[in-house]
Amino acid sequence: MIQVTFRVNGSEVHINANKGDKLLSVAQRANVAIDAPCSGNGACGKCRVRLLKGELESPKTRHITEEEYVMGWRLACISRVLTDVVVAVPDIASAYRSRMKVADLSSPKELEIFERTKAEIEAAGIPFGNNLSAVTVGMAPPTNDDTMPDNERVAWALRAQTGAEKVVFAFLALKKLARVLRDSDFNIRCVLETEGDTATVLDVMPAGDTTPIAGLVVDLGTTSVAALLVNMEDGSVLAKASTGNGQIRYGADVINRIIESGREGGGTRLQKAVVDESITPLAEQLCAAAGIGMKNIYRMCLAGNTTMNHLLLGVYAEPVRMEPYIPTFFHCDDIRTSSLHMRLHPDARLILAPNIGSYVGGDITAGCFASMLWNKEEMALFIDLGTNGELVFGNNEFLMSCACSAGPAFEGGDISCGMRATDGAIDAMKIDKATMEPDYTVIGKARHPVGICGSGIIDTIAELFKAGIINGKGKFSREGRRIRFDENGMGEYIIAFKEDTGLTRDISINEVDIDNFIRAKGAIFSATMTMLSSMGMDPSVLEHVYVAGGIGSGINMDNAVTIGMLPDIDRSCFSYIGNSSLAGAYAMLTSQKSREKVDELARTMTYLELSTEPGYMDSFVGACFLPHTDAEMFPSVQLY
Repeated sequence: MIQVTFRVNGSEVHINANKGDKLLSVAQRANVAIDAPCSGNGACGKCRVRLLKGELESPKTRHITEEEYVMGWRLACISRVLTDVVVAVPDIASAYRSRMKVADLSSPKELEIFERTKAEIEAAGIPFGNNLSAVTVGMAPPTNDDTMPDNERVAWALRAQTGAEKVVFAFLALKKLARVLRDSDFNIRCVLETEGDTATVLDVMPAGDTTPIAGLVVDLGTTSVAALLVNMEDGSVLAKASTGNGQIRYGADVINRIIESGREGGGTRLQKAVVDESITPLAEQLCAAAGIGMKNIYRMCLAGNTTMNHLLLGVYAEPVRMEPYIPTFFHCDDIRTSSLHMRLHPDARLILAPNIGSYVGGDITAGCFASMLWNKEEMALFIDLGTNGELVFGNNEFLMSCACSAGPAFEGGDISCGMRATDGAIDAMKIDKATMEPDYTVIGKARHPVGICGSGIIDTIAELFKAGIINGKGKFSREGRRIRFDENGMGEYIIAFKEDTGLTRDISINEVDIDNFIRAKGAIFSATMTMLSSMGMDPSVLEHVYVAGGIGSGINMDNAVTIGMLPDIDRSCFSYIGNSSLAGAYAMLTSQKSREKVDELARTMTYLELSTEPGYMDSFVGACFLPHTDAEMFPSVQLY
């Protein structure tokens, strides 16, 4: 038996392994987070670790230079343990998990999308309001002449004050009732969940307690997870945070996750990765920021794609990826978070945004709802940029949806120095055409960049193309101090030298990265064109394009058109609306009528299966060029 020691963030994790075990597999068993978006086939180079002691069988790879190899750098996914080893896991290898970001709500920008969503929904005649409330009641204490049980005494008071015909008690409230009544002189505050003429007492506390009745909103993405803590009584946002999806070490895409879930114990591992490593830590951070306990969260609403919903619940997901692609459910109601071993209030309900198809899930129904295109006469397109690209086309008369496999590039996956849109990520870029020098902005207060996120990648490729540094195929065609070629002739552009950042390697973008991103943008554009052509239309009918997704602080729409990701129409038609999935789930949590409307959208939306559409693959191939093989489709883009 061999002992493997991982050094992570100043601490050590020890685990036994067998000779020949893959280091990445050992790390997964030890619950050590190492980013492996390519599912461990050595393609992405994200699982870099440093061998400090012992021996690994590890072939050389283009992702690690000769100098780095001598220093001990290895890829965990292609390394096998031969002896006892000590391995350091650098921050960048576990960045998807370690960089949890709690938002500063004093910044108006952090709350803008939720305030806008609330205002637009109310303007559409959909009121905010839900069936959770706090009611304070007082009553006379029992006497020898009045021996009514505590629960009946409270029930009488609540019926008189609320008009409910029936009052029942959740178990936790019943357990606390006697002590709380007597400690507060029979003046208490009750948390009620009202269904029809029945009020359920979820919790009791002293009358003077002002703890918010909290709800949890989660956008469960394949790569990233974002969450809100909300006051259910007035809809105010108490805290906001984001992190990476812990499942990413089992693969960047849903197909690899489904395959992993089918292995022995795989379903449990994937469920724990998202519940224990992603959602629960986020909820803890949110509660700490708001100064409340986890048990004060009485409801949760989650929006995720169809596969994420299945893996979250531990539901067998293999049929989702196999023809004819049948999920276990589209709608799933009456789930308690305690069924997932979450440490919220024991009777907290879990609301899932409804799915539409195997590859168009609740994140899209929620996001489409938040975009409000369903309430307008204008023809509009909604695009959610994530690991899967999902689109909705239509207006207040019809809605059509489809999904394309864009891969994780928009969220930093498949890009050598890519990362999520969090602190330290380059999110915007300019490149001087003459000097080829970059000018970029970095998210947060980091002095130096750590990597580059989706919006920054769009800018970088567009700027390289406009400066003539790369051609339409994404190949380097100029030389300079920031451009270098390896022994195979593959070029790369150095965005930030390691001497300037203090990192172990340069932040750069190479031809493989560019090719991966061209395929991702090509998937989005070809899906757009295929959906429009299936209706006998073209981009000229589009009066508005809503672009969503947490890929940065904003998207330079002109650059997105320049690289051929979005159609070449009037730039004023484009709007970046941020994380619409989170905004839609927020509306579902705080507004019962919004939840009903999202359910209606899911039932009435038409799903288009791109793989069965004639001409889709030809359209995709044509879009895998900058901006496109058909230059006439992009008349405003200057060819370089």
